[in-house]
Amino acid sequence: MRPAWLQGLLDTSTATRPGGFWRWLPSRCAICQSWPHSPLCETCISRFAQPQQRCPSCALPLPYPARRCGACLKSPPPLDLCLTATAYAWPWVDLIARYKFHQQPGWAGALATLMLSTPLAEDALDEADWVLPIPLSAQRLAERGYNQSWLLARQLSPQKADAHLLLRTRDTPSQRSLPRAERLANLVGAFAVEPLRAAQLRGKKVVLIDDVMTSGASLHTAARVLREAGATQVSALVLARTEAGSDASRPMHNTGHVPYRPG
Repeated sequence: MRPAWLQGLLDTSTATRPGGFWRWLPSRCAICQSWPHSPLCETCISRFAQPQQRCPSCALPLPYPARRCGACLKSPPPLDLCLTATAYAWPWVDLIARYKFHQQPGWAGALATLMLSTPLAEDALDEADWVLPIPLSAQRLAERGYNQSWLLARQLSPQKADAHLLLRTRDTPSQRSLPRAERLANLVGAFAVEPLRAAQLRGKKVVLIDDVMTSGASLHTAARVLREAGATQVSALVLARTEAGSDASRPMHNTGHVPYRPG
């Protein structure tokens, strides 16, 4: 039986998938260190990214079968669907930090593949007219050198991804220590649709892409801006979702973002 990496190289459809042929070149799994494997081996993905029942509106885990969580029933968020590939926990915390903060954009292909394994993710992307990353401000983009959400969006849907339709109009300070009301105020006016292209959103379905979701404030604020421009359906697909247990991780439909420097 051929190893997975060799089968991936021989598969003619590999070129159109996230990471392309590079994803299947022999390497060491970043989690278990086994070789030869893709950067994230199937065993580790199966072990550490098991699908679980989550609220389809905020992506928090549901402890019991339900249509959605109580918070979203009481105050529905502006997202038609919210999906996450995994919980924001080890080993994904370390890998996301490498990707986002340590100049390792090459992780985009492997992490996008993980996102595609999320139940309903491929259907949402197939049905979408636009796949839009949460944008960075010009200042943050200059500091980092790349928008990690854009790299994921481009891997997930090259034909539908667009980095210039949803804009970040200003830089926002760190939200880490802000109370809820200030987090919300922090994002007022932070997003806008490109004025000359607003008509391209009317009657369209959009999937927003982000790396980490905590409270959902950035995604919710962006979704409202897109709806105001005429989008009829706005969903979100994120790489990781913080779990309940911290104040920031609760589905605050009008507040903050991730518990580290946002972007």
